[in-house]
Amino acid sequence: MTVMDNKRNPALNVDRKNRRKKMKVVVQVFLLVLLTAILVNTVFDLKTYSEPDRASWDQTEGFIAISYFGVGRSGSSKLVAKSQLNDHLKVLHEQGYVTISQQDIIDFYERGKPLPKRALFLSFEDGRNDSALFAQPILEKYNGKATFLSYANKMGASEGKFLQPKEMLKMEETGFWELGTNGYRLTYINIFDKDGGFIGVKDENELTDKSDVEYYNHYLMDFIRDENMIPTENRQQMEERIGADYELMRSVYTESLGYVPGTYMIMHANALDQGMNNLVRDANVSQIEDLFKLNFSREGSAWNTKDSGPHNLTRVQPAPYWSTNHLLMKLRKDTGERLQFVRGDEALAEKWSLLDGAAEFAGSQIIVTSPPSGKGTVYLNGSEQAAFDATTTVSATLLGNVVGKQSIYIRHDRAKSSYLRVLLDNNVIRLEQKKEGELPKELFTYKLSDVKWGEEDLRFDKATVYSKAQTQSGARQDEPEYPINIPGKRQLEVSVTGNSVRIIADQQVILERLSIDPSIRTGGVALEAQYHEQNEKDDIYDAIFDQVTVTTEELPDHKHTVLFTSKQTGMKGAAVKARNMFDTVVDWAIDNF
Repeated sequence: MTVMDNKRNPALNVDRKNRRKKMKVVVQVFLLVLLTAILVNTVFDLKTYSEPDRASWDQTEGFIAISYFGVGRSGSSKLVAKSQLNDHLKVLHEQGYVTISQQDIIDFYERGKPLPKRALFLSFEDGRNDSALFAQPILEKYNGKATFLSYANKMGASEGKFLQPKEMLKMEETGFWELGTNGYRLTYINIFDKDGGFIGVKDENELTDKSDVEYYNHYLMDFIRDENMIPTENRQQMEERIGADYELMRSVYTESLGYVPGTYMIMHANALDQGMNNLVRDANVSQIEDLFKLNFSREGSAWNTKDSGPHNLTRVQPAPYWSTNHLLMKLRKDTGERLQFVRGDEALAEKWSLLDGAAEFAGSQIIVTSPPSGKGTVYLNGSEQAAFDATTTVSATLLGNVVGKQSIYIRHDRAKSSYLRVLLDNNVIRLEQKKEGELPKELFTYKLSDVKWGEEDLRFDKATVYSKAQTQSGARQDEPEYPINIPGKRQLEVSVTGNSVRIIADQQVILERLSIDPSIRTGGVALEAQYHEQNEKDDIYDAIFDQVTVTTEELPDHKHTVLFTSKQTGMKGAAVKARNMFDTVVDWAIDNF
C-alpha cells in the first residue's frame, strides 16, 4: 500500500483515531465536571452569607431602603433585567453601602444600636421565582442580604411564577435571604372604569385587562362601597373583614413557614396617612403593630431616619428603565450624599464635557441623566470648530422613554447662550432657536407616528380615594396618551448648513431647508435629558442616544470629517449583534415554553 493510499483512508491512521478518542474523552469529562458543578451549586447552595463586622458600625442617622418589584432575564416593562440589577448593586457596593438585616433595623429603633456608614435595606416584592433565581448569584457576588416578600394566598398555589415555602426556607438557610410579606392577597375594590361604570371587587387574576380602569383601591384600604360610593358594610363588618385578612396571614405563614415574617410592605403604599378613612386606618394599624416588627407603609423616598419609626418606613422602587446613574441621582436627592456617578467607557467619555447631571458611555449608547427637575447636558469637545458654511450632521437613535425630553443641540454657543435645538418631547419633534439675549423661539413642530404599546406595559398605579362625582364624570380630559414607562425608539438626523436646517426622522425627511436666524453662527454639539411634568412620581430622566455620529462636510472639496461616533464596528460590532440575537431567541423561548 502506498503512502497516498494511506492518506486517502483515514480509518487506517491509528494515531489520528487515538487522538480523536482522547480529545472526545477530555471534552466529555470537562462537560461532566461543569454540569456537576452547576448541579451541586444549584441544589446544595455551596455559598453562604458572611456576616458583617457590626462592632465597627457607628452611624445613627438612618438607612436607605430599595425594593425591586421583580427581576427578569432581560427585563420588561415591569421587571428589571438581571444585568441591570447587577450594575445597581455593584456600584452601591463599590461606594460603601452595606446591606442590613431586619434585626439590624429593629435594634436601631428599639435599642439605639448603630448602623454602617452607608446602610442599605434591600428587598424584592411580589414573590416571583425569577426574582430569586436571578438575584441569588448577584447577592452572592457582593455578599448582600435581601428580604424576599410574598403574598400569603400564593402559598401552595399552582401558579408557577410564584416561589413556594419549601424553596423560601431553603433560600433563608443560605443567609443571603430573609422573608417578608406584601399581605394576604392582591385584590382590588371599589373599581370604576373610564366611563364611570361600576366594576366592584376583583382579584388580581380576574382583572386581566387594566387599561379600562380609572379608579380603584386595594382590599385593606377602604370600606367596600356600591356604585354611588356609599359603604355597603358598617364599621364592625369592615374591621372584621380587614382583621380576617391579617388572621389569614398569621395562619398561612405559621403553617407553611413555621412563623410569620417580621417585615410587611402594605399594598398600596402611601395610603395609611394620605386620605384614608380614619376608621379603616385604625383597623389596619392595630393589626400591623400586633403582627409585624417592621412596616414599609410608604414608597417614593429611600431615606429612613431615626425618627421614622419601625412601622412608618419608606422605600424607593427602581423602575426597569432606570439607569445606574438614575438610581444614584435619586439616592443623592433623598439622602443629600455626594455619590460618584458612573462614566462607562473612559475613552469616549473624555471626548465630552459634562455640563450638568450625569452621563454614562455604555457600548454604543450615551445615557444622559438629568438632575431632579433639571437638565442633564453633555457637550462634544471641539465640535464648535466647524465652519459656518460647512454641513454639520448629528445622527442617533433615541431610546429614552416616550414621556420625557431628549434634545440634540447644534451651534450651542455657551458664551452667548444661543443655539439651535431639536427636541423629542412626548413623541413630538420640536425645532427651536435661541438668539443671544432672547428667549427660545419654536420654528417647527411635527407629531411622529404613534408608539405601539400593550396593556401589559401599563403602569397600574391609580389606586386612590375618590368621590362620587369623580367616578360619574367618566374619563378625565387630561388623560395622557402614553404611560410613563413606555420606551421609545426614534432615528433622528439633523443637518445644518449656513442658515438652513434639515431633519430626518425614522428615515423620512420631515423638514427640508428651513431658514434659521443668521446670528446663530457658532457653537458645538450637545445632548440633553429633561423629565416631563406628566411623570409626577419621578423628576429624573434618562435620555438614551444610541449609535451617535457627528460629522462635518466642508465645501468646495466636500472634505468629510467624523468628529465623533459611538457605533461599534468590526469584531466588537459583530459580537454585539450575535449577543442580541441570542438574547432574542432565549427570551422568546422563555416566553413561549
